[in-house]
Amino acid sequence: MEFLDLKTQQKRIRKPLEKRINKILDHGAYIMGPEVFELEEKLADYCGVKHAISCSSGTDALLIPLMAWGVGPGDAIFTTPFTYVATAEVIAILGATPVFVDVYESTYNIDCDKLEIEIKRVINEGKLKPKAIIPVDLFGLPARYRLIDQIAKKYNLKVIEDAAQSFGGSIRKQKVGTFGDVAATSFYPAKPLGCYGDGGAIFTNDSNLAEKCKAIRIHGTKNDKYNSEMIGLNGRLDSMQAAVLLEKLSIFDDEITRRNEVNSYYRKFLNNAQYHPKDYQSAHALFSIVLGSNEKRDSLIERLKLKKIPTVVYYKFPIHSMDAFKYLNYKDHDFPTSFMLSKTIVSLPMHPYLAFDDINQIVQVLRSIQ
Repeated sequence: MEFLDLKTQQKRIRKPLEKRINKILDHGAYIMGPEVFELEEKLADYCGVKHAISCSSGTDALLIPLMAWGVGPGDAIFTTPFTYVATAEVIAILGATPVFVDVYESTYNIDCDKLEIEIKRVINEGKLKPKAIIPVDLFGLPARYRLIDQIAKKYNLKVIEDAAQSFGGSIRKQKVGTFGDVAATSFYPAKPLGCYGDGGAIFTNDSNLAEKCKAIRIHGTKNDKYNSEMIGLNGRLDSMQAAVLLEKLSIFDDEITRRNEVNSYYRKFLNNAQYHPKDYQSAHALFSIVLGSNEKRDSLIERLKLKKIPTVVYYKFPIHSMDAFKYLNYKDHDFPTSFMLSKTIVSLPMHPYLAFDDINQIVQVLRSIQ
């Protein structure tokens, strides 16, 4: 059994993908070739936004808009500690301060009541200037953007939707990639839409922001590639990865449908998974459950391992507990829900090609420890 089955997926797209790769070998435009611009057009159309800007990773997709806004020392950026480190890492790289906000116990996404409390606290302290919010769509489930946008407008903050795991999801049929001022996604191979290396994309309806992001991804250049007009980075997507994504995009809706079916089948037997509010459509990047204790979680992992069933813990360490962020002086229990989840959560196999018989096998092991 595979935790993520890329081999079966590749069989579906191999022949047309080889044609695309051969075309790249013929034209020789390996960086920012025609496939990249074709992909950007199709991604923008898929989400329903004016601009999709491809880049080299999901991390750069978060970093580039922050750079475009001039985020730096003295700025406070609000986000969750229960996510992959990149979300907070891009804030720290620019010298700004990550201000963590705990998550809902039900959805694992940023708690909007606690978000407003933290914003008020930072304002009252007067040491940092609130600048932006980066909500994370954890495991594929979009955050509560209606509430987040209301809070952002109240305090004049920017919003970056961290859609690294949620591309393909929606809220009330509005596609992920369209929330906030700008959205960022990742095309890491394990993501619902993933390439065969690193890749990412930025989505926005703000044309001025889009032009800045396009320049920053190519060393801050605009009209003359040898004259950097602003500080940038090497954040381009290569043509080979664009070719992979174009072929995967052609079967993406079918795979999202199948992920929904796998999720629904799991939930016939399990009631300790992430809560999905009405009208929220997850991309089902992961299927995670919460056990009653750390001991139960570890016992389940070992029993599944004996049956050759893979599991992964997302996330073993909340960001505020990591060594790299000790300078912020947070304590483990400052964010009790995130800390609890890190000790009790486990992710089970989830992909479009997972057989129901495999899920039945997983459920049998689960029942043996409950």
